Amino acid sequence: MNLTFRQLRLFQALADTGSVSAAAKAMHVTQPTASMQLKEMTQSVGLPLYEVVAKKIYLTDTGKELAATARAMTQIWDAFEQNVDAVKGLSRGKLRVAVVSTAKYFMPRLIGSFCEKHPSIDVSLEILNRDGVVHRLRENRDDLYIMSKPPPDMDLGDDVFMANPIVLITPTSDPLASRNHVPLHELAQRRFILREKGSGTRMTGDQFFRKMKFRPDVRLELGSNEAIKESVAGGLGVGVISRHALHGHQKEHGVCVIDVENFPLPSAWHIVHPSSKKLSPLALAFKQHLLKEVGRRKWNQVSV
Repeated sequence: MNLTFRQLRLFQALADTGSVSAAAKAMHVTQPTASMQLKEMTQSVGLPLYEVVAKKIYLTDTGKELAATARAMTQIWDAFEQNVDAVKGLSRGKLRVAVVSTAKYFMPRLIGSFCEKHPSIDVSLEILNRDGVVHRLRENRDDLYIMSKPPPDMDLGDDVFMANPIVLITPTSDPLASRNHVPLHELAQRRFILREKGSGTRMTGDQFFRKMKFRPDVRLELGSNEAIKESVAGGLGVGVISRHALHGHQKEHGVCVIDVENFPLPSAWHIVHPSSKKLSPLALAFKQHLLKEVGRRKWNQVSV
């Protein structure tokens, strides 16, 4: 086989985007050029790398293996470039971070403060639900991953860097809003609005309810914190949500945190990556930035 590094990058782009035209755009080449290069790669390997079904591209097993190889080689090369830059006293390169959706309330500011110190770097920030982030983690597609519930079946490098208290919210007009130390059993007749199954917030809440032998009457399961807040404000039920989704405050947009026994539930944000992965200088610097910046701003108390 005789594949060029640029061809490997093109195939990685194809695997990431699922489209020849999108891969061509990512590599700044024309679609005919990309198609020709992909055809040459298939001929060089001697086995089909992908197939097109109903205008969608699906990688073959060989194609998936090639994509994983291309991604690993690209990451090693990027790390080499960053090491060379570090020796020169420079700071450039691309940082890839995938975060769960609730982290969008604080990660852009932390990334922004990092970019102020390193203005020459580029950042790719993927904001997904937990399943999406875990999928990217399993495929080793990014430098670092931010989530509250790392998958327990993976061998991970794992740093806890910030508290993630889980709270109950009601409309500000709800009688519970003015009460202190509400017993959990008083909510047995209330309808609940929860995050979708598989989210970190939902997993923390479900684990607590099972422990307390409390079965919430679920009216809605939603994949968005904003949708939960709007539904609660509209009087549809009690919401279970990360306090970060309220920008760290007690009240926001017609909803407020209520004082219920055993709440807030303890949870935390984790910085994770495969334990076998050698972090690039840029990724190491960003991880240290997160740990230092969160401590400096006292965001562990969610004063965002």
